[in-house]
Amino acid sequence: MYLIVGLGNPGREYENTRHNIGFQVIEKLARQEQISVLEKKHKAIIGKGIVAGEKCILAKPQTFMNLSGESVRELAEYYKLDAASRLIVISDDVSLETGKIRIRKKGSAGGHNGLKNIIANLGNDTFIRVKMGVGEKPEGWDLVDHVLGRFSAKEQEVMNEAAERAADAVRTIIAQGADIAMNRFN
Repeated sequence: MYLIVGLGNPGREYENTRHNIGFQVIEKLARQEQISVLEKKHKAIIGKGIVAGEKCILAKPQTFMNLSGESVRELAEYYKLDAASRLIVISDDVSLETGKIRIRKKGSAGGHNGLKNIIANLGNDTFIRVKMGVGEKPEGWDLVDHVLGRFSAKEQEVMNEAAERAADAVRTIIAQGADIAMNRFN
């Protein structure tokens, strides 16, 4: 079983912001795989189904970004998952160009508070990440204003396509492994 977690913030005011691209990928994957993500459990909204022939749980933590690890830890413990091989976290990344995808099997949080909290709650940094490029903050902007901002119409088109590729990347990770997915999507 895989746990696929998209990071974001709950609430209408955060919909379609850069920080919520993880939620958007989960929603796209859920639609494509016909998985209903409506059950409230373990500080998240989850759905259970099959992705690439494997049982999966799709999750959108409802703890707000900076406390995402609380939900991820509860889910991983409850379902007795090996985070190193069975946890996939989808997050935004301001150091990547808008629409770029980077898959990693481990590493630091890179300044991302949601990833930092997951690492702290799991006690290690060994889990698969699908990082979604949302672009660097414009000069003179506050980082929080940038990640809580919305995409321009042109950027949203790019991100819709990127979310499609990210969903494909998740399926590839499950079906063929992270190394093959990294070679194909990075």
